[in-house]
Amino acid sequence: MLLLAMDTATPAVTVALHDGQSVVAQSSQVDARRHGELLLPAVHRVLGEAGLKLEAVTGVVVGVGPGPYTGLRVGLVTAATFASALGVPVHGLCTLDGLAYASGIDEPFVVATDARRKEVYWARYDDHRTRATEPSVDRPADIADRVAGLPAVGAGARLYGEVFADARDPEHQSAAALAALAAERLAAGGELLEPLPMYLRRPDAQVPKNYKVVTPK
Repeated sequence: MLLLAMDTATPAVTVALHDGQSVVAQSSQVDARRHGELLLPAVHRVLGEAGLKLEAVTGVVVGVGPGPYTGLRVGLVTAATFASALGVPVHGLCTLDGLAYASGIDEPFVVATDARRKEVYWARYDDHRTRATEPSVDRPADIADRVAGLPAVGAGARLYGEVFADARDPEHQSAAALAALAAERLAAGGELLEPLPMYLRRPDAQVPKNYKVVTPK
């Protein structure tokens, strides 16, 4: 097994290789505006660090969000392209699950990432392997009573400390954790997600109201 994992659903552009036992190479850069520019060089970098060719990859893992429209689709399209070119499967994983797994927390807690518009993408977990609720997008103040007293990880938790009082690491997504979680679930015969985007809301870009279509005469 050699899994190529990537996630661009958050400001972290993160890539890793996992051989089924451990992470053999990884790269992460935090830049919310350069997903498309940074992702392919990161793939090249981790392959070089591991001394492996792309043809050695037996499966691709990608974070499916939730996340902003533009950044999220960079990773999904790239993962699908690699999988198609190599003739290998592509597996999806919830981005929040990767952050939860990386935390190693074995008590109830929350993962919250920055959804912009003064909102967070979030979910509750029973432990770092077990998600208790479906991912949602909300204003932090609106969920304060549902997360009160719980540890929280992710950039959203750091950003809204008045709601997430016990903010812990990690702040940013790691493809290394995503790959390790995928390898663990695949080894156990578990099912992963289809590589489809989890947006939770409409994209920021909208067609203007009263838009006039111009047709040639």
